[in-house]
Amino acid sequence: MSDSQGDERITVYSDYVCPFCYLGRESLKQYQSTRASELEIDWHPFDLRSQKRNPDGTIDHSVDDGKDDEYYEQAKQGVRRLQEKYDVEMDLDIATDIDSLPAQVVSYYVKEHYDYETWLDFDVAVFEALWQEGRDIGDEDVLVELATEAGVDADEVRSALADDALRATVREQFTAAQQQGVTGVPTFAYDGYAARGAVPPEQLERLVEGT
Repeated sequence: MSDSQGDERITVYSDYVCPFCYLGRESLKQYQSTRASELEIDWHPFDLRSQKRNPDGTIDHSVDDGKDDEYYEQAKQGVRRLQEKYDVEMDLDIATDIDSLPAQVVSYYVKEHYDYETWLDFDVAVFEALWQEGRDIGDEDVLVELATEAGVDADEVRSALADDALRATVREQFTAAQQQGVTGVPTFAYDGYAARGAVPPEQLERLVEGT
């Protein structure tokens, strides 16, 4: 696949509270740096907390989703290995108590109503706020701050967060991802092929360029 096509896009399914999604985006950034043209990200939200989510959108942490202390310890070890591999500093290893749904709602709104660069600035800011600064990306004031810094109107952010129809649309996106066969994140998809996990830059290159 030639780099001369400046409008190329890679589909990325992710959830902001997934550390491997943050690490996968770092891998994608490293691959991007080797390209002659930008590979745009066609972002699709995914809900890692779907089994714990109540009908009103809140999370019931008492629900057993099969993820015990051993699971989280293994996840932390995996995160630390990839941190070293990709040379990424992270303030957190995992974020079990933070709800990413508000951030995904705002991100979806920005993607639909603003240009790509504005969405990308916000998207990167959300990831960095959580994983580099340990901030609560489920907090409205935090999201307003991050969005306004990216060039989004603060009142629009608050309205988006209060919009039940928009929230329902985002949750429909979660279902659509599952119907597409996405069972875990990050998932990178390009031209009918996919790679799951925080795969290295050279694997993303093979996915996109077929080399």
